[in-house]
Amino acid sequence: MTKRITLKLNQETRAVAVEPSDILLDVLRDKLGVKSPKIGCERGDCGACTVLLDGRSVRTCLILAIEADGHEVTTVEGLSRTGLTPVQQSFLDHDAFQCGFCAPGIVLSATELLGKNPHPSEAEVKEALAGNLCRCTGYKPNIEAILALELSTAGETPGAAGETPAPLSGGSRRESPDHLTRFAPLNRKAKTAPSPRPSPLRKGRGGIVASSLANRGSGAGGKSV
Repeated sequence: MTKRITLKLNQETRAVAVEPSDILLDVLRDKLGVKSPKIGCERGDCGACTVLLDGRSVRTCLILAIEADGHEVTTVEGLSRTGLTPVQQSFLDHDAFQCGFCAPGIVLSATELLGKNPHPSEAEVKEALAGNLCRCTGYKPNIEAILALELSTAGETPGAAGETPAPLSGGSRRESPDHLTRFAPLNRKAKTAPSPRPSPLRKGRGGIVASSLANRGSGAGGKSV
């Protein structure tokens, strides 16, 4: 049975008719015309479909569209409505992307991290990016771009250029009466089917990045994830 939902998408109130089984990723791309969340693994592993839901990163391939009814969704388009954000500019300055398929998800994960911790350590950056796969760069320029950022005000989310984003309370949630309290950050260690041999995708949180960086330094035989 079709249900009409209303959500705030990149600061604009949008209404759309959805089926109970529609996932948020498909609705964003096919019905609302927002193309930056990418269709990747479709099981929460790759992070290409990441958006911010009430300020917290989620995988839209794992969320029903009706669960976003009455809440705020931010994609990369919403971050840069008036120009590049400091996060985006730093990635650009460090040539942090090649094909760009993973770029929206990584930018949003970095935005969330820096909203909670304006001066993260390298280990904290690797942890934040553990749910976003990049098969081009080996993560090194991504990490360097985030570490290079110097945000002047602790607790601010690096949002759209020229705007002062809402502060986060408790390290991860915006202080807002309509905050989506029932959503926790999705477990980045998504379940996968058994495999006859170990896979770097099934390492612990942060293991994907650590494995990739180790391989980059292992000589001619090393391969990045």
